[in-house]
Amino acid sequence: MLKFSKANAKTQALKNDSELADYLTDKRKIYSLDLLSGYSCPYAEKCLSKAVQLPTGKRKIRDGKKTEFRCFSASQEVQYTNVYNSRKHNFDLLRKQNHEEMVSLINGSLPENAGIVRIHVAGDFFSLPYMHAWYMVAALNPNVLFYAYTKSLKFWVGGINELPILHNFVLTASYGGRDDHMIDEFNLRSTKVVFSEAIASVLGLEIDHDDSHAAKPSLRDQDFALLIHGTQPAGSQASTALKKLKGKGSYSRKKVKVSA
Repeated sequence: MLKFSKANAKTQALKNDSELADYLTDKRKIYSLDLLSGYSCPYAEKCLSKAVQLPTGKRKIRDGKKTEFRCFSASQEVQYTNVYNSRKHNFDLLRKQNHEEMVSLINGSLPENAGIVRIHVAGDFFSLPYMHAWYMVAALNPNVLFYAYTKSLKFWVGGINELPILHNFVLTASYGGRDDHMIDEFNLRSTKVVFSEAIASVLGLEIDHDDSHAAKPSLRDQDFALLIHGTQPAGSQASTALKKLKGKGSYSRKKVKVSA
């Protein structure tokens, strides 16, 4: 069985959104299904980071050659052994399965009281059959909302985009991957990590503080921004920006609207 995780502080805030209330009736909950960061992200580039297991049993962070900001979930996997083990378990189990087996495994592991599922607080769609398996699980569970950020744009464009739109399966293309050009080319709904609220304003993007932009079906065509977060390398531009944002109190769960 796969190990689903209960909502973190950010995704838990979705319960306060009126549009999503129907998915959380009858005491249904918010969950995520997570994989090892980096290892399951074939098209990551600017945020590529991995938790590397050392012979001593400890782990250290390893950034990619083109990393501009460190993946927050990879840092979690270095710090917390239970988090690393859970995500490794899921990734190892899934990548051994064919498409039909993945559909059965995900659907059979889905908590009975699931109302909203974020696919990958950590990780990404590592293959087209895997992404399609999630699409099929969403089709089998129309009363559960599934949403995900992804840099695996070739799988989206080359597979999922050819299928009927499911009201409960919402994808967001995440800038910072090897195929960013496909976002404009195929008019994919997208998000960008920004280093300040001012940059979001210049880009004409609202900042998503609580995952509501990513999750809500009514916003599936609206681009948005995410503030830099996580643990960033000391002395980096990302680290400097993060300190400024924390000093301004920019990480409250409020929604910030900016002019277009």
